[in-house]
Amino acid sequence: MGDWHTATGEARPLHDAVTGAEIARISSDGLDFAGALEHGRTVGGPALRALTFHQRAALLKALGQHLREHREELYAVSAQTGATLGDSKFDIDGGIGVLLAYASKAKRELPNDTVYVDGDVEPLGRGGTFLGQHVCTPLHGVAVQVNAFNFPVWGPLEKFAPAFLAGVPSIVKPASPTAFLTARLTELIVDSGLLPEGAWQFVAGSVGDLFDHLTGQDLVSFTGSASTAQTLRTHPAIVRHAVRFTAEADSLNLSALGPDATPGTEEFDLFVKGLVAEMTVKAGQKCTAIRRAFVPEEHVDAVVEAVSARLAKVTVGNPASARMGALASLEQREEVRRSVKALADAGRIVFGDPDHIDVEDGDADRGAFLSPILLVGDPERSEPHEVEAFGPVSTILPYSSTAQLIDYAARGQGSLAGSLVTADTAWAREVVLGVAPWHGRLLVLNSRDAKESTGHGSPMPQLVHGGPGRAGGGEEMGGIRGVLHHMQRTAIQGDPDTIAAITGRWVTGAERRESDVHPFRKHLEELRPGDTLVAGPRTVTQEDVEHFAEFTGDTFYAHMDAEAAAANPLFGERVAHGYLIVSLAAGLFVDPDPGPVLANFGVDHLRFLTPVKFGDALTVTLTCKQLTPRDSAAYGEVRWDADVTRQDGESVARYDVLTLVAKKES
Repeated sequence: MGDWHTATGEARPLHDAVTGAEIARISSDGLDFAGALEHGRTVGGPALRALTFHQRAALLKALGQHLREHREELYAVSAQTGATLGDSKFDIDGGIGVLLAYASKAKRELPNDTVYVDGDVEPLGRGGTFLGQHVCTPLHGVAVQVNAFNFPVWGPLEKFAPAFLAGVPSIVKPASPTAFLTARLTELIVDSGLLPEGAWQFVAGSVGDLFDHLTGQDLVSFTGSASTAQTLRTHPAIVRHAVRFTAEADSLNLSALGPDATPGTEEFDLFVKGLVAEMTVKAGQKCTAIRRAFVPEEHVDAVVEAVSARLAKVTVGNPASARMGALASLEQREEVRRSVKALADAGRIVFGDPDHIDVEDGDADRGAFLSPILLVGDPERSEPHEVEAFGPVSTILPYSSTAQLIDYAARGQGSLAGSLVTADTAWAREVVLGVAPWHGRLLVLNSRDAKESTGHGSPMPQLVHGGPGRAGGGEEMGGIRGVLHHMQRTAIQGDPDTIAAITGRWVTGAERRESDVHPFRKHLEELRPGDTLVAGPRTVTQEDVEHFAEFTGDTFYAHMDAEAAAANPLFGERVAHGYLIVSLAAGLFVDPDPGPVLANFGVDHLRFLTPVKFGDALTVTLTCKQLTPRDSAAYGEVRWDADVTRQDGESVARYDVLTLVAKKES
């Protein structure tokens, strides 16, 4: 609620994952959770909703740049979670990258407005006077974001970015073991002064009675265990108010080596390298890490040998010097050891010892260190498909046919991510379509995309992150999809002028305004949706068509061969080129003198509706459809509706013209 709160009562100690030393205490006792929600709704929400999507994007970009300047501070704190520098960059740089990626996408794909128009206008009557339009507006609540311990920076930021862009404030609640890193992140965000008051609130410790005060305008985004997700999902307030709830939970992610990827191929090496990376980055504490490695049964021994050779070179210990650091806590290590025992009962350990580890520059008893553990399991047993060891652990599972692989994949009951390593596109198609219903994301990796690939376990802000079934059934990020998740989609019905007024963009049937001033002579601030120019007519001649054909080289028979054109059931005689029609229309509406219009940068939704024959007279009606100012530039984007008609009034072509138009000089 705009102030730092000191908890009352007993606080739980937090320990350095490497040394075991106590570094903080955590508690949320005494917090006014109802007040925090109300602060977000009454202070943060209105402040965000007053901004356009582009203004929010600019703040998101500024925040990302600010945090980038303080990465070294975050790296230093991150080391206490057991993370190596590489692990810390994966978490911290990845989170900052999400902010910057969302800021960029918002500038490109969202309007400089406070309402999002979803889809095209839907005609609801024959006369064109009754229309429907879907619009999206921000929910008037708070996005409650409960995060896991393994990504204390990336997790909060990837949830926060789309909520902020949508105009919805956040309450960020990290998992306790690594909450001290999220606390430092919060201090940097608050000290920056960039965000509106109430846009980011932070809770360390228990959520107390926060969920009791949720309403139908609030949202919950959870990352953690499936059991906790089930408990939260069935909270009475969430059920009663139909609170939007998305969960990212347990996930037995797979990677499958294709039958074509035999030892000695580049794909075989990529599979081995990727499996080792997923086992050791963040000490395997990634919700997307490979837990089940499916291998053609004839190549199991070769894969075990190659993976073991790489793992033998991995040093474990102090993250300042070792290649793999510690798990997040001693409790987490014990949980992983229990899971490994269950997996070993259904197979055998072929590398590593869960009870012994040689530590480099560290204390094996006080630090939460664990050896990488590679197993070979029996895919017919249930354990490999049910037990998730959330650490540096993976199980190799043999398969003998594509159908068998698809069946085994489904036994995981839903995963966040999967990967196929193959150069066989037909096999890739068969497996992808077979396993897609159980996966949120699938990577097909081979020698062609390996250099640019971000790897099996890297969620991207442009793509959805989530999975069905045991993986939680939710979706996060996904580009603009993640923004729209925080908004209400509403169907608006009305006449064209009302729809235009609500959406801020001209629609067919709405009022047009013609004046003595050519629209291309108006600066951005002087234009209004509905400003219109009618130009023409211009008669199309045979000479026009033949000149265009000679000049462009487009001598398609429908334009140049009378006999062949007559046999075409669509035309019956020679007709004008579609692009000639567009060019002639431009000649009618373009003002040739220098002025506010700086450039034409594209055409959208072009459709040729009716053939144009020799002697037809064309008229173009150009209407200002949408204005998108650019806050950081001396110009903005203008979208124009172009309707080209012939002498009988029938439309022969319709499209949108996109221009850049200068603002008035200040």
